[in-house]
Amino acid sequence: MIRYEYKVVPAPTKGIKGKGVRGAEAKFSFALQELMNGMSGYGWEYQRSETLPSVERSGIAGTTTEWRNVLVFRRPRSGDAAEFQPELLPAPSMPTQEADEAFEMANEQQAAGALPLADNGVEDTEFDANIGASLSILARARNVSSETTGEDDADGPMDDEEAPKD
Repeated sequence: MIRYEYKVVPAPTKGIKGKGVRGAEAKFSFALQELMNGMSGYGWEYQRSETLPSVERSGIAGTTTEWRNVLVFRRPRSGDAAEFQPELLPAPSMPTQEADEAFEMANEQQAAGALPLADNGVEDTEFDANIGASLSILARARNVSSETTGEDDADGPMDDEEAPKD
């Protein structure tokens, strides 16, 4: 992935004189042209122009908002492409006999009608003393509801008894 560095410069506010350039619009366009050509000479690519607010002091304690026009340029960061060294991953290995047997056993159990273990979406909390009380209550409520219905009731509404106490 190519990484870029950005440069933001103020847009020209008035035109500059040039050979054969006459009129205010032409002078302003020439100033913009010179700025953009100068930046591209250093490898900067023009991206966009922005008008952004700038809060400035006005008087002793006052502030005003001035709108500033800026030009945004970018160029690829030097040295990033040379530093990028992709790592060649090893080819996947062929499945072993044990993996084939485990896969076949799982298929047989599924065909025989064995139900997969239900996941209630909550980790067991009885062995962890650092877990908060509200999470313990939620885990117990979900375990009870999944045991009685045989389903995961994680998305259902909570009763007052199941709600964590503050």
